[in-house]
Amino acid sequence: QVQLVESGGDLVQAGGSLKLSCVASLVSININDINWYRQSPGQQREHVATISKTGSTTYADSVKGRFTISRDTAKRTVWLQMNRLKPEDTAVYYCNLSRGTYALWGQGTQVTVSS
Repeated sequence: QVQLVESGGDLVQAGGSLKLSCVASLVSININDINWYRQSPGQQREHVATISKTGSTTYADSVKGRFTISRDTAKRTVWLQMNRLKPEDTAVYYCNLSRGTYALWGQGTQVTVSS
């Protein structure tokens, strides 16, 4: 089954760190851009970070310098290392693959940052 499965979400204090994982099944991450998005209650889903098929990375301004996206193509895994977490980082984090009109989403993993 083609899917993306996220894990690693947790409750953490402000200033702490978490590392999220996204494991791809039956889809290659070295020929597709992989994105992390997040959604807070009552808010629209927003882009957090992207690692392109060439390995280049981009980040939302709100997380630049604190979050790092990386990948292991052999393990079909993309990570999101999140440091210096803030309460406003609280959200469900989703892994995404989009190509043209095709979009694949994971089920999401909850990150809660307490103040």
